Amino acid sequence: MTDLTRKTADELAQSLAAGDVSSVEVTQALVDRIGAVDGEIHAYLHVDAEGALASAADVDARRAKGEQLSYLAGVPIAVKDVLATKGVPTTCGSKILEGWIPPYDATVTARIKAAGLPILGKTNMDEFAMGSSTEHSAYGPTRNPWDTTRIPGGSGGGSAAAVAAFEAPLAIGTDTGGSIRQPGALTGTVGVKPTYGGVSRYGLVAMASSLDQAGPVTRTVLDAALLHELIAGHDPMDSTSIPDAVPPVVAAARRADVQGLRIGIVKELGGEGFQPGVQTRFDEAVALLTAAGAEVVEVSIPSLEYALGAYYLVMPSEASSNLAKFDAMRYGVRVPPAGVDDPSAEQVMASSREAGFGDEVKRRIILGTYALSSGYYDAYYGSAQKVRTILSRDFAKAFADVDVLVSPTSPTTAYPLGEKLDDPLAMYLGDVATIPANLVGIPGLSLPVGLADEDGLPVGLQFLAPQKADDRLYNAAAALERMLEEKWGGALLSRAPELEVAR
Repeated sequence: MTDLTRKTADELAQSLAAGDVSSVEVTQALVDRIGAVDGEIHAYLHVDAEGALASAADVDARRAKGEQLSYLAGVPIAVKDVLATKGVPTTCGSKILEGWIPPYDATVTARIKAAGLPILGKTNMDEFAMGSSTEHSAYGPTRNPWDTTRIPGGSGGGSAAAVAAFEAPLAIGTDTGGSIRQPGALTGTVGVKPTYGGVSRYGLVAMASSLDQAGPVTRTVLDAALLHELIAGHDPMDSTSIPDAVPPVVAAARRADVQGLRIGIVKELGGEGFQPGVQTRFDEAVALLTAAGAEVVEVSIPSLEYALGAYYLVMPSEASSNLAKFDAMRYGVRVPPAGVDDPSAEQVMASSREAGFGDEVKRRIILGTYALSSGYYDAYYGSAQKVRTILSRDFAKAFADVDVLVSPTSPTTAYPLGEKLDDPLAMYLGDVATIPANLVGIPGLSLPVGLADEDGLPVGLQFLAPQKADDRLYNAAAALERMLEEKWGGALLSRAPELEVAR
């Protein structure tokens, strides 16, 4: 039998429907794979083998009875540890939530369970999704399967690494400033940030409520579309949820035709500051799109120069407000102050937060609290929101002339672990191409387009589309994916080095 862990979600779905394999067999193969390689990768914070196998057995039994099941029923999935999972630990990569077991499921989790996808476990992440390398997890960093001395990106490096290391065919990530797309670029996987409000945020532990969005992490564009369709749709539990019908993303991924498509290259997102190998692979991918009949033009979005600054005011401001709930009074870690016999509530809060939050979280809380403080709100947070309005207008103007926009997803390939830990500003600059989509609420997709000449590491190309036009991403990306795989003679991940297997 072909190695089940190497099959795409679509291939597994077809095999399961045909009766060629059972969900229990697939799930067990993935549990075994996790046991063999995750000691090196550390993609997972918690593996729920028992729960996943029980879910798989239930799907097999229902299939045997002839019940009508969802297309992906029986295909296992990993979930980023920022989404509530009833009865399974949810820590957000933080010590302050160590041991917390939610009494409810996030809407995304509930939809996954209702569709019959066994949940393999919870994936590692930067604490409260604050970071671009997954080095800020309180439980240790995740390593890139392409080179285990390098980062997998962040904050959702665990989900991307799990998919890239064949420890899961599907995963859920969340994207506040690129935390699905940037890890996708650095690990050679497909990562999608849906339109803001397209996927429910109920049960997603918030960092920045106006920016956060859950989405798919997969190995192919079609797999991403299948998962996107499953988790998307209106949710009355989320006041920001879009009531409109889900865009036809699966049909778009199957169509994969760019003939006559108008594609805009974002002038401000390329050239100086971008690694030569990244720019080369991007230019080659654009040339393939042109050869396939797409009309490619250069587009300028002048306000992009202010996007990074606006983001790093909006995000920490909202984070400082959202994280105020972690006060050691209701749930999470409680650490009494040393040397105080009868501490006040404020003293317990202070000592618990000191012990429970990591340095990056503290840095952003301090920055956000300052930006929201009396006398500074209008100068900082208020001004950043005005930049968002200008940026939205500039994107709307660009989309009046083109169907989709493209840029490199990340300015560089994966850098060595520890290289930027002491230089947070350098790390923040790595999100320059992904942050704008979150500020204006538009969908984005990162597709692997090759390996950089300098280091042989994956490069990603980012597609952006107007709000609620997520299907445009899938059509264009699937067409480019097909052309690239024809050129390479197979998927990019087939060229990834073999991981050392634990015995």
